[in-house]
Amino acid sequence: MRPMTIDLPRIERALLSVDDLEHFLDLQTGSVLTVAPGDPVPGADEKYDVQPERYLPIQPLPLSAALAMREAFLYSLHDPHAHTALSQALAGRKPLRTFDYQLQRLPQARQAWLAHQAEHIREEVVEWLESNGLELAPTG
Repeated sequence: MRPMTIDLPRIERALLSVDDLEHFLDLQTGSVLTVAPGDPVPGADEKYDVQPERYLPIQPLPLSAALAMREAFLYSLHDPHAHTALSQALAGRKPLRTFDYQLQRLPQARQAWLAHQAEHIREEVVEWLESNGLELAPTG
């Protein structure tokens, strides 16, 4: 495979996605395509040059992985009020939505969460790329 520039931020967003959209990595261009439910997958409308292996589906992180990322964050959180509120959010109904709602009320914890999430989602992207036979080019 030839070197290509991959849209890492869009892969990160696709892995974190909780909506019904489907995401695909175009293995020729490195771009990420988003498809609404019911729309044809990329390449399905190709008339002559059908290349189904060109588009790699990006599955969002499973709920268990999303929860584990948040639980790991709680171990690094030193604010007892925020820790309690966020722990209760994860233990309740709709834990991801409730966790995000609680973060809106806790600006310092929210900033810490965004930094934690950015670090850990990059690791998830690297693992996803490796599991699909791709790798990040060395930087520098």
